[in-house]
Amino acid sequence: MKKYICDLCGYIYDPAEGDPDSGIKPGTAFEDIPNDWVCPLCGATKDAFSLVE
Repeated sequence: MKKYICDLCGYIYDPAEGDPDSGIKPGTAFEDIPNDWVCPLCGATKDAFSLVE
């Protein structure tokens, strides 16, 4: 699965880890995260993330 990076703070969303503190289970693809999810470090919205190449 693809990783995504927050363009504002550098946090990397790794689908293998998810974001358990926000209720996102491991194995959840970035595309499947609810649109109201925000970066756990800086609060940026999903549109502030870019695909890690």
